[in-house]
Amino acid sequence: MGPAGFASRPYHSRMCRSIKTLRDPSGQATDKEIRAAALQFVRKVSGYRVPAQRNTAVFDAAVDEVATASRRLLDGLTTR
Repeated sequence: MGPAGFASRPYHSRMCRSIKTLRDPSGQATDKEIRAAALQFVRKVSGYRVPAQRNTAVFDAAVDEVATASRRLLDGLTTR
């Protein structure tokens, strides 16, 4: 096993390919798009599509935190 319990395999094979890029030169990502990406990320990290009721609060809190961090990142990026 490699770091964090992952089997030794190339990094790219563990990436979630369904999360779309939100930084788009034609416009700003909506809160709905950011939340959807955050939900996909937390689902991938946790391994749960829908968490058990006992894990719902921590799952939802993680989605909120990822969405907040994503918005902060996108708002802080500058382009030429």
